[in-house]
Amino acid sequence: MEVWPAIDLLGGSCVRLRQGNYRDVTVFGEDPVAIAKHWVGEGATRLHLVDLDGARLGRPASLEVVRAIRQVVPVPCQLGGGLRTAEALEEVLALGVDRAIVGTAALKDPEWFRRMCRRFPHRLVLAVDARDGWVAIAGWQETTCLQAWEAAHQFVGEPLAAVLYTDIASDGMLSGPNIPAVVALQQGLPFPVIAAGGIATVEHVRALARAGVRGCVIGRALYEGTINLRDALQAAGEQPEQSG
Repeated sequence: MEVWPAIDLLGGSCVRLRQGNYRDVTVFGEDPVAIAKHWVGEGATRLHLVDLDGARLGRPASLEVVRAIRQVVPVPCQLGGGLRTAEALEEVLALGVDRAIVGTAALKDPEWFRRMCRRFPHRLVLAVDARDGWVAIAGWQETTCLQAWEAAHQFVGEPLAAVLYTDIASDGMLSGPNIPAVVALQQGLPFPVIAAGGIATVEHVRALARAGVRGCVIGRALYEGTINLRDALQAAGEQPEQSG
C-alpha cells in the first residue's frame, strides 16, 4: 500500500484543518519546503500536497511553494486544491507535479473531466470527499446529492490514475479511517482508491493494507507524532521489516 504524507498549504504555511473547517486550523510549520525535505529524509517515497487557499478560491494559489518543493524533493508528488480548468491542470503539471487531483470541477462537469482524463492519461486523480456518504465539493463548503460510489463509478473506463476518498467526518480528527466505506468504494473500480481521513495509528495503516486498500494519506498523525513515518511505511509494506 502506498503511503502519502500530506503537506496542506495555507497562507504559505503547513497546516491541518479539522473536518475541512478553515476556522479550525493548526499550523505545523512555516516552511513547507523544509517539511517536504524532512519527510523524504524519513523515507517518504511520495508526497500529497494540498493547496487549501486554492480550494477555497477555486484556482491555484500556492504554486510558488509547490514549485519550490518540487525543486528539492526527488519523489513523485500529487497536488489538489482549486484545479478546476484545463489551464490550471496544465500549469501544475508543467511545474513537475506528477498527478493533479480534481474534485469540484469533475463532479460539476463530468464530461469535461472525461476529456481531461484523455488529455492527461494516468495523471489525474478524482477526489471524492464525502460527509455521511454524500459528496461535498468547493472546499467541502457545498454538499451535493451524489453518493460517493456514484461519483467514482461514472468515470469507469477513463484513464484515471486513482480515486482519493476522504471521509470528512474523520479528517483531522485522529479517530480512525472509515475502512468499510473505502472498501465498498474500491469494489468494482478498475483504478486504485487512496484513503484519507482519521488515520492516527500504525494499526490503522496495517488495517487498511489488510483490507486491500491501495494507498493512504496521513496528515495530522505524522505532525502530532502519533505515527512514525518509518513505522507506517513498514506497516504498509513500503519498507522491509527491520531485522534484529
